[in-house]
Amino acid sequence: MNVGIMGCGAIASCITDFILEGKIDVNVTHYYDLNDDNALILADKIGAKVAHTLDELIENTDLIVESAAQVAVKNNVPKILEKGVSVLIMSVGALMDKSLHTQLYQLAKENNANIYLPTGAITGIDTVQAAQLGEITSITLTTRKPPESLDVDLEEGEERVLFDGKASEAVKLFPKNINVSSTLSLASGIDVDVKIIADSKINQNTHEIHLKGTFGELVTITSNNASSNNPKTSALAAYSAASLLNKLNKTIRIGS
Repeated sequence: MNVGIMGCGAIASCITDFILEGKIDVNVTHYYDLNDDNALILADKIGAKVAHTLDELIENTDLIVESAAQVAVKNNVPKILEKGVSVLIMSVGALMDKSLHTQLYQLAKENNANIYLPTGAITGIDTVQAAQLGEITSITLTTRKPPESLDVDLEEGEERVLFDGKASEAVKLFPKNINVSSTLSLASGIDVDVKIIADSKINQNTHEIHLKGTFGELVTITSNNASSNNPKTSALAAYSAASLLNKLNKTIRIGS
């Protein structure tokens, strides 16, 4: 399977490094970025090619990793799916737009393509999906991040609640910071209650999930180191994308 990457930032860099280190068995053949230089740096590392247009990327790949931005999902992913090419979407927040979600689902189904959503920077998604088969009575997400990752200035020891509301609104206001809320919402079928806190006392991105339902109760806390390339991105988010790509080649797959 030939894989292309659209958006050559922190996530693309992580996937490339894992290929170089032999940690994942993924055949990335093309990189595409609005800045060709960004694509060239990564392509040169593994002997891949630079796609100078989206059409070129589509024509040469079977699956494309979107690691650009929510606007790239809206503007580019429909065209990719129309050509029967599958997509791994990192900017999951875009799918909280119900009309776009429906459009992409129909295009994928009509053109025999797949849409993959990695678990990102949180844990417990398999459990959330299983719990949905029963009844989920409540689900919340509390995210704490260092001020710099949220572009906020705080005094030492200070914390500030920046958002308290639904995931569908959070992804509009914090499009680069809270994709995990979208993943959690899509997995549960519920527009999750989200609280975002800038906290000067921490240096990790922390996500706490509380889930109750007919199955029982789940509480998870994931404290992530930020990506070395981008403080807004948790390292685990990039790891999850690489892991999912690697899993697609496996005969035995653990979890969804």
